[in-house]
Amino acid sequence: MKKLIILVAFLTIFSSCSKDDAVTMDSTGYYGKWTLVAMTGSFQNSETTGAAMEWQEFYLFNTNGTFTKSRERNGVKTTLSGTYTTTTKSDGIYFELTYPNDSEIIGSCYGNQKEVLYLTANNSLSSTWSYCDGPGLEYKK
Repeated sequence: MKKLIILVAFLTIFSSCSKDDAVTMDSTGYYGKWTLVAMTGSFQNSETTGAAMEWQEFYLFNTNGTFTKSRERNGVKTTLSGTYTTTTKSDGIYFELTYPNDSEIIGSCYGNQKEVLYLTANNSLSSTWSYCDGPGLEYKK
C-alpha cells in the first residue's frame, strides 16, 4: 500500500511539471542496476570516468524494497545488501538505503549505516555524500 501511495504521489507531482522539468523514467522505473559512471572531487575539473575511477560499483534495486551494492577496488570486491525506502520531496525523489552492518563502501555523511541518493533531472542517480566532502558519485541505469 505504501508503495502505491508513493507511486501515485510521484505521478501526480511529475505529471504537473513541464517536460523540461520532469524526471522521466523508462518503463521499468528505478528498479534494476545502476552503475557508477562518474566521480568528482571537491576541486574544479576533477571528474573521472570509466576505468580511471578510483573504484567500480553498482546498486541493484529490487521491487521488494531490498538492494545490493557492490564495489570493486584494487581487485577486491565487496558486496552488501540492505533495504531502501523512497521519499518524494519538492526537489525530487530520494532513496534512503539502510545497511545491516558498517562497511567501508557505505558513502554517508553520518556514519549511521545509511546512505541517501537522489534522482537528477537527467535521469542519473547521485549520492549526497559530496555534501560533506565525500566524492560526487553519479550512476546511470
